Amino acid sequence: MEYVKDRELFSNPYIIQMDRFAESLKHLSETFLYLEDYKGSFTKDEIEEMFRRVSERVCTNCEKRNWCLCENRIQTCQMVCEILCTAEEFGAELNVEIKRKLQKKCDRAPRFLRETLEVFGDAKQKLLWNNRIVQNREGCARSLISFADTISQAARELGAGIYSDERLEKKIVNQLKKVGIRVISSVFYMTKAGKCEVHLTLKAAKGHCVATREMAKIVSNCVGRSMYPEAREQPIIWEEYTTIILREAARYHTLQGVAKIGKGCEQISGDTFLMTYLPGGRESVMLSDGMGSGEEAFRESAMVVEMAEELLVAGFPEKMAIQLLNTALVMGREEVYFSTVDMCVFDLYEGSCKFLKAGASTTFIRHGGEVEKITSTTLPVGVMQNIEIDCVTRKLSDGDFVVMVTDGVMDALPVGEQEAQIGGYLCELSSQNPKEMAHHVLERVLESTGELPMDDMTVIVIGIWEM
Repeated sequence: MEYVKDRELFSNPYIIQMDRFAESLKHLSETFLYLEDYKGSFTKDEIEEMFRRVSERVCTNCEKRNWCLCENRIQTCQMVCEILCTAEEFGAELNVEIKRKLQKKCDRAPRFLRETLEVFGDAKQKLLWNNRIVQNREGCARSLISFADTISQAARELGAGIYSDERLEKKIVNQLKKVGIRVISSVFYMTKAGKCEVHLTLKAAKGHCVATREMAKIVSNCVGRSMYPEAREQPIIWEEYTTIILREAARYHTLQGVAKIGKGCEQISGDTFLMTYLPGGRESVMLSDGMGSGEEAFRESAMVVEMAEELLVAGFPEKMAIQLLNTALVMGREEVYFSTVDMCVFDLYEGSCKFLKAGASTTFIRHGGEVEKITSTTLPVGVMQNIEIDCVTRKLSDGDFVVMVTDGVMDALPVGEQEAQIGGYLCELSSQNPKEMAHHVLERVLESTGELPMDDMTVIVIGIWEM
C-alpha cells in the first residue's frame, strides 16, 4: 500500500491532529537546539571574572595591590593566564618554573596560587556541567524529533491501512453469533505488506465461553485467509467485553534455545536476553551484556532489554528504540554504565532477519554446512549521546540457525581464532534442536579453556522453519 507523505492529501481529522502534535514537538526540539551552545574554553570575560575573584580574596590588604592591579595589570593578567593554562594541561601540580616566577612577582604567592587554582576548579566544574546540560538537551531534542516523525508515520500508516467492509463485518457478526459470541465493534486493517488484521471487540453470551482459537477459525472462513490470535491474547472468551486482534498467519516460525553460565560459575549472570512477539508478524530476540559481571551487571542489562521491549511492542522502529534508550541512559546519571545491545528481528512473513548491534559480539548464521558472520565495531549504549548502530538484513531459508553470543564466549577462545572455532562447533553438530546446539557450543568453549569462566557467557540459538 502506497505511503503518502503530503499532509494536504489527508482529510482524516485524526491524522491532521497527529501532524499538529508532531509539529509542536519539532518546534520544541528546535527551541532546545537554539539555546546555549557547547563551550570548549573560557571566554575573555570569564577569565577576567576569575582574576577579579582571586584579587578580592588575596590582594585586598597587600602593599603592592595598586602596582599589581593598576600599573602592572597587563603582566599580572598574563601571569594568571599562564597559571590557568598550565593547570588546564597538567592539573594542580604546576611546574617549578611557574612557581618561581610567581614567587618573584607576588609576596603572597602560595595563597595567590591556591586561590587561583580553587577559583579555576570551580569555573571548570561549572563549564563541565553546562556542557553536560547542553549535551543532554541536544539528546532530548533529537529524541523529540524522532518521536514526532514516528507519530506522523504511524498516523499515516493507520489512516491508509484501515478500511471498512460492511458485508464482511455482517458475515463475521452472524457467524460468531451462532456460537454464542456477540460482536459490538470490528476494525479491518491492511498492512503495507498486504497482510490482513481484524480487531474485534466482543464477549461470550451469558452462560457461554468460547475458545479464542475456535473464534479465529470462524473469522478465517469469513475472511478467506488463515487468521490467528496474537500470542498475548487470552485463550478463552468470557462474558466480559474484550478486544482481540487476529493477524494473518505467518509462513515461518522459530524455536529458540539458550545456554548460559556466570563468571566463575556464579548463579547470577550479567547477561540478559529477551524474546518478544512484535506487531506485524515479527519476533525480536535481544541479548545484552552489562558492564562487569554479577548482580550489578545483571541490573544494567535487564533494564536495557526491558526498556527496548517496551518501545518495540509500542511500535517504535528498532533503530530508534535503541537510540531512545541510549539517550535515557546517558542523561539519567553522572557515571558511565554501559551495556551492549544485540538484537535480531525476524519477519515471519518474509523469512528475513534484521540484525542490529551496538557494541555487541559477532552473530553467526548457519546455512546448512556454511556459516556466515555478522560483525560490528560500534560502541555500547550508555557511553555517549551519539552512537552508531550497525544494521543489516539477511534472507533466511528453511532450517537456518541464527547464533548469538556475548563477549565472554568469544574472549575465552584464542585471539584471531574465535570466529573460526565457533563456526567449527556449529558445523560439527548434526542436531536440529536449538537448545542442544546452544549447550554444545558453550560446552565446547568451556572444554577448550579447561578452567572456570572468566566472564559471563551466554549462547542463544534461533532456528527458523517454514510452516
